[in-house]
Amino acid sequence: MKITNVNAIVLRLPEISTAADGTQDDLIIEVETDEGITGYGEVDTAPGVGKAVVDAYMSHGTCYGLKEVVVGMDPFDYEQIWNDMWAKTYYYGRTGPVMHVMSGIDMAIWDIMGKFSGKPVHKLLGGSYKNKIRPYASALMPDDIDGVKELVSDCVEKQYTAIKLGWGPLGFDVKKDIELIRTARQTAGDHVEIMIDIGKRYRFKEALYVARALEQLNIFWLEEPLPAEDLTGYKRLADSTTMRIATGEEESGRLAFSRLIRETHVDVIQPDISRCGGLTEAKKIASLCSDENLLCVPHAFKTGILVAASIQLIAAIPNAPFLEFSITQSPIRKGLLAEPFVQKNGWVEVPQKPGLGIELNWDTIKKYGTVLKK
Repeated sequence: MKITNVNAIVLRLPEISTAADGTQDDLIIEVETDEGITGYGEVDTAPGVGKAVVDAYMSHGTCYGLKEVVVGMDPFDYEQIWNDMWAKTYYYGRTGPVMHVMSGIDMAIWDIMGKFSGKPVHKLLGGSYKNKIRPYASALMPDDIDGVKELVSDCVEKQYTAIKLGWGPLGFDVKKDIELIRTARQTAGDHVEIMIDIGKRYRFKEALYVARALEQLNIFWLEEPLPAEDLTGYKRLADSTTMRIATGEEESGRLAFSRLIRETHVDVIQPDISRCGGLTEAKKIASLCSDENLLCVPHAFKTGILVAASIQLIAAIPNAPFLEFSITQSPIRKGLLAEPFVQKNGWVEVPQKPGLGIELNWDTIKKYGTVLKK
């Protein structure tokens, strides 16, 4: 079997805002083969930049567009493909949009391998630790107390047993932050886990102040309180509080994650499979976490394609207790899959169909597909 083509499909809502919502647009990767099997992946990056990474012509030996790298390769040579993509984009890649697009291509290749083998991807990844996964409802933090009460009450009514609230108004006023978080805890009750994502907006002393306050509120983790580059700050924070500290969604590649684990002492590592290097690299990152007895909970604030890849990884590893499950109302997020994932009684079932276990809704793709203009 050989790869014959790679398509980068840009989706975009008619109107987008500066809100930290990655479901307003999207970049879908479609990898075709000479066996008639097509695999799909998703890239969480600037879609126009990502598409250019796919379609660029070869400039010199370490400056290829990724389509040129992978066409003609056997999908089952996934490690070789990954290393070739890395080596042949070394001049302008190694992280950022190039690694993001590598992630989507790799995801699609695993989809192909599963479909060809007749097995779900988690079987190919080497594990069936779970047949259902506990999702946490993931949403932007509302601006006021009434909004928090309404959102959290709705999640509890829908039987979510874990909720993450982040960004929005958080990170600008620690006292207001604690008030909103306390409201979420009181509204949810003690039986529901609460996670909080600050969106990289604190400095160390603010982060420590809030972390110590959240210890008393039984918050499950405090996510990205500091900028991703502040490794020293993360180490100081993790060593100064009993609060679980979570981070990692901004990183790409196992080398960056190895350094993150080694230097920060954080408790929860969050590789995003559409950014970190795909399933090939995410499985290695999960192993690094397991070696250090850390939780590995993939970041997945995108559409059902990324959710599917995250489920397959989580099912294949022993150290991932949760699935991020966005509840944003974006038409792209809600409509991209022919059969969207559903949370029922606090769980999401692991797909047992071949590959990622999904089919795309091409009506949604046709409706929101766009060619980015200059």
